[in-house]
Amino acid sequence: MTKDIVTTPGAPSSPLYSQGVKAGGLVFVSGQVGQDPSTGQLAGSTIEEQTRQCLKNIATILNAAGSSMDKIVSATFILRNSDDFAGMNAEWATWFPENPPARQGASLPIDMEGLLVSFAAIATE
Repeated sequence: MTKDIVTTPGAPSSPLYSQGVKAGGLVFVSGQVGQDPSTGQLAGSTIEEQTRQCLKNIATILNAAGSSMDKIVSATFILRNSDDFAGMNAEWATWFPENPPARQGASLPIDMEGLLVSFAAIATE
């Protein structure tokens, strides 16, 4: 099985991992934070703003891979604070009003100052 690395200037990147990888008919999107790629700053201080930016970043990477948000089959989120679940979930629901993907999550310490949430996703091509 071959793997193709997905890159786009429209989403945050790091030399330590690929934004996305296509393999076996799937697109694996690395964990995305609420960072605006045009400014390098977090997109806001609320869970809703950061969730929205995470999902925008994922959408951009999926688009670069020839996929889309409606093709996500599984997503994982990490919250800094479990009290933010309701706000994160409300924003999530605006992106997936019908037939949402499978999802799992956790509340874990996150080291980046101000960072509230991170999302990763797996989609079909």
